[in-house]
Order: sequence, then structure tokens, then C-alpha cells
Amino acid sequence: MRIVFAGTPEFAAEHLKALLDSPYEIVAVYTQPDRPAGRGQKLMPSAVKALAVAHDLPVYQPQTLRNADAQAELAALAPDLMVVVAYGLILPQAVLDIPRLGCINSHASLLPRWRGAAPIQRAVQAGDAESGVTVMRMEAGLDTGPMLLKVVTPITADDTGGSLHDRLAQLGPDAVVQAIAGLADGSLHGEVQDDSLATYAHKLNKDEARIDWARPAAELERLIRAFNPWPVCHSTLDGESVKVLGANVCSGQGAPGEILGASKDGLIVACADQALSLTRLQLPGGKALNFSDLFNSRREKFATGKVLGQ
Repeated sequence: MRIVFAGTPEFAAEHLKALLDSPYEIVAVYTQPDRPAGRGQKLMPSAVKALAVAHDLPVYQPQTLRNADAQAELAALAPDLMVVVAYGLILPQAVLDIPRLGCINSHASLLPRWRGAAPIQRAVQAGDAESGVTVMRMEAGLDTGPMLLKVVTPITADDTGGSLHDRLAQLGPDAVVQAIAGLADGSLHGEVQDDSLATYAHKLNKDEARIDWARPAAELERLIRAFNPWPVCHSTLDGESVKVLGANVCSGQGAPGEILGASKDGLIVACADQALSLTRLQLPGGKALNFSDLFNSRREKFATGKVLGQ
């Protein structure tokens, strides 16, 4: 089984690790071109490229797979199967047709729920009871292909986008290895998705991480968990940005954004209904701290009656 792997972030790198430990031959790795990162904006390799280089695997980083030269380069590798995980480039039909057994994808949702770019965070934000990984055959449509195998995990009341990501990154690799075995021996057959049940997981952006205190408290609590560790929900207080990394729904009434009280347990802020107790914050120039630590040193900043988000 000659496999070409295509992926970019850490989630994909966990899958590549599992394939490297499997009996299958990884003949090449495709990943996004190096991107500038950090204060110096130095070009940095993706997590997948770093892992591939460490294992002396050939690495390809085309800007697109839509041109004939890139497609010929892939075809010359004579892959039996292409495994795609959070690659970041669209695969045209000409590419999907190259591997003998086609292309499969590990997608971080229970399809057809949450097709698209940010399924992990959208599941937490929506209050879904469970999430998981779906291994599917790839088609030209966005996450529309027949489902080969699913693994399920509950979403707990404490889960963040980060914690659910890490758990799915552990579940997905084994599922892909199982799916490859099933394709190789002909025992695995795809289940067609019900398009009527599909929802679209829009890409995250920093603008929607700005907290609108006129929204319901439960809705904001889920948003805060979903957007931790990125893009991180934020508001303003005394003209300064305040990042919110933890909160609990509590009782309280007031104008949206109004501070109703503060203690070592949290900063109580009014929402459209009820209130939020903010338990973990990050102020400009500082690191993320539990509110009990901020309350001891900055009590005057969090005086009752002040309003966040003005």
C-alpha cells in the first residue's frame, strides 16, 4: 500500500505519526508552503513538514494542485491511496482520480454535522452533546463524500475548543489506520451522507470573538470555551482590551456588560439574561490568570458599576 499523505497543522501531524507506525509505506508528504510566524516573521515549516523531514520523507509544497505540472508530479508517485487531513488546499477531481483507491479524509466532526473549516469549535459553540471523527472518501464537494468509519466522544461542560481538538487528534489517527485496512481488504464500504442534515462550520475570525454582552449568558459561555485557545473571546474595560478565557453562568441582572460584583470566585458581568462569572482573564501585557489572582492586585479596576464593552 503506497500512501501519499497531505496535511498541515498539528492535528494532521498526529495522523502522520500513526501512519509512520503502521505497516503502510508513506511515499511522500504534501503540506502547505512555509508561512511567516513570530515576531521576526521568519518562514516556519508546518507541523507535518517538520515531522516528515525528521523521518526523511519527500516533501512537496505546491501553491495549488490545479495545474497540470503539480498533478503530473503526484501521478509519478504512483500512490495506491492519498490520506488527507486538514491540508488546506482544494483537491480537484483530476487529483482525486490519481490514487488507485482514491483519497480519504479524516474530518473532525460527526458528518454530515459540521462540514467546513472549524467543526471542532462550532460543535462546542452550538452546545452539541457529542463530537467525533469521520473518515470518508473524498469527492469534489466540501466534506460530502461517503462515510467509511466514525468514532464518537462526548462534549463535556468543561470542554474548550483546545481540549476537544486534542482528544479528536488522538481518536482520528487510529480510525484512519482502521479505515485503510478495511479498504485494502474490501470489507469497508461507504455510507452516503444525508445532505439535509448538514451544517456549515464557518472559518473562525477575530471579529466574532468580540463579546456582545447583550447576548444570553449561556450562549456566551459556550463561545468563550469554543474560542479558547484561539481566537480568544475579548471585550474592553476602561478602554483596554480584556481577554476572557473562562466563565460560568450565574444569576444576576443589570445593563449588558455591567459589573455586578467581584470576588475571588469571579467577576460578575450582566448579560441579556442572567450573568457570567468571569474566572480567567488576560489583561494587556500580562499573562492569563485566574480572576482570584487579579482580584488581589487590581481590585479597583473591577469596581461594581463599571461597564465592559463600551
